[in-house]
Amino acid sequence: MNLPRFYCREALASGAHIELPEPVARHAVRALRLPPGASVILFDGRGGEYEARIERIEKDRVFAALGAWQDVERESPLQVTLIQAIQSGEKMDLTVQKSVELGIADIIPVDSRRSVTRLSGERAARRLAHWQGVAASASEQCGRNQVPMVAPIEKLENWLSRPAPADTLRLMLAPDAEAALGDLAPVRRVQMLIGAEGGLDPQEVLAAQQAGFRAVRMGPRVLRTETAALAALAAMQALWGDFREG
Repeated sequence: MNLPRFYCREALASGAHIELPEPVARHAVRALRLPPGASVILFDGRGGEYEARIERIEKDRVFAALGAWQDVERESPLQVTLIQAIQSGEKMDLTVQKSVELGIADIIPVDSRRSVTRLSGERAARRLAHWQGVAASASEQCGRNQVPMVAPIEKLENWLSRPAPADTLRLMLAPDAEAALGDLAPVRRVQMLIGAEGGLDPQEVLAAQQAGFRAVRMGPRVLRTETAALAALAAMQALWGDFREG
């Protein structure tokens, strides 16, 4: 049976005795109802994972003893950055959660002209912290020991003004694009731009093209914003990533 896995921000070390972070402890006690003596896996995002055992529980406080460090990673050789126009409602949560499960390297939320939801100031900071928590929970669930970063929100046009990293393929989806995703040569680094509910504005499409983004198609159908990134990521993992390993 798979052991419960928990992410701890603070650096961990074999032989240490620690108090689990409050959200982790609350989940362990209230949701999973783990008793003293239960075995768990802890990771801090710095590589690998630790065997651990719950020593004692004091209401919602949980104390654990760390055992051996395991040199285990489940990262894809394909490094994909998702530049996602902010989606409304719970769609953004879904995109963050499932893209982490599918092996995304990091996520950059951007404010585009057709974004329905507008975030700024304290509200933006709260949503960013929430999305980072979603990414951490998804990493716990899927077995990753690295938690993808969700970057601070910025305007799409500002982000596009930056130069592209070396050896990085920039892609955006378009049903009428000349090239299909499967036609492209294998790569190791990808930046994928996905629009919000109304897609990208024509001027944003032009700016993206000028910034080196190439339009590709994945079949003839128009995909919703909450489908597009996940479908493209799964396809790229099958073509160039670790889905080929079976």
